[in-house]
Amino acid sequence: MSTTTLKRVNISIPQATLEKVDALTERGDRSKFIDQAVHFYVDAIGHKQLQKSLKEGALRQANRDVDIATQWFQVDESVWLKNQ
Repeated sequence: MSTTTLKRVNISIPQATLEKVDALTERGDRSKFIDQAVHFYVDAIGHKQLQKSLKEGALRQANRDVDIATQWFQVDESVWLKNQ
């Protein structure tokens, strides 16, 4: 059985945000909802950062990848023409 240590904190949020939380939760479930929302948001930001890093890496290597593909196309084409 796993246990989670809880820590009580005080936070300030806009009234409109609190009303949205209360509309989506039952009495006594605010903390659980906010915990899940924070985890979801952090995971989403992490995912977005990973996507951004992968895209940047792909763009940096794009010219190299085109050169490699061109070279292999020429090799493949020459082998195909010899077998005709």
